[in-house]
Amino acid sequence: MVVKVGVAKLGNIASGVMAELLLDERADREDMMTFMATSGTKLQKEDVDRVVSNLKAWQPDFAIVVSPNGVLEGPTGAREDLAAAGIPTIVITDDVTTKKEQFAALKESKFGYIIVKADAMIGARREFLDPVEMADYNGNLVKVLALTGAFRKLQTELDKVIDQVKAGKKGDEIVLPKVVLNSDNSTKGEFNNPYALAKARAAYEIAQSVAGVNVKGCFMTKEWTDYVPIVASAHEMMRVAAVLCDEARELEKAGDSVIRKPHKKTGEIVSKVALISKPE
Repeated sequence: MVVKVGVAKLGNIASGVMAELLLDERADREDMMTFMATSGTKLQKEDVDRVVSNLKAWQPDFAIVVSPNGVLEGPTGAREDLAAAGIPTIVITDDVTTKKEQFAALKESKFGYIIVKADAMIGARREFLDPVEMADYNGNLVKVLALTGAFRKLQTELDKVIDQVKAGKKGDEIVLPKVVLNSDNSTKGEFNNPYALAKARAAYEIAQSVAGVNVKGCFMTKEWTDYVPIVASAHEMMRVAAVLCDEARELEKAGDSVIRKPHKKTGEIVSKVALISKPE
């Protein structure tokens, strides 16, 4: 059986950059296939509708809706539209746990969710953010999410859903993830060196706190001479978080203890630690 996984990318968060790639890192899996539709940078209704229409036409076994602020009207409408078409749907988004009423509603809903608390809002002020700065920030954030373990946990949760579909489950029979990724569960089981673990935890906590700094700079500060240093400081925080992740990775490499968990062609996950060894 080939499982069809649909991915709707609405706007941009770093988790969306890699969502479908994490499931098939060498492009050789034979048990699943993905189809991704994107609204680009926009979250307008017409853009969202275009994405959802394309996904529904493809008829995936389940769908993933990736977006910033997943409790906004656009992303909410997208998942509700997909669910109305009988497609089990998982939301991947940044930290919406502070929006207590909307998050409570999401928790009680039939939708799955993976909330990545470190997937922090960018410093989107015109006096500061240009295309190069945007790309640099997202590069640092992707590194943080990859090397702290957040991406591995995201991939593992999605693989569990694929396995259920392969086992014959459909629709409401599928148990969807309801996970909030923080510095505790993202880094769990990812490191052998305790100093590497400490650096990764520090990186995750810094990245998570970047969102609050950028909210202050983008929405709570009026004078440009005041908000430019604020958003610039948030980007410096993310750069330092990425540096800590590099340091953590180098400690693991020095001890030949980097954990690797590739997919086989069948979708099975195998693992290894020593660099010169075969995954089993």
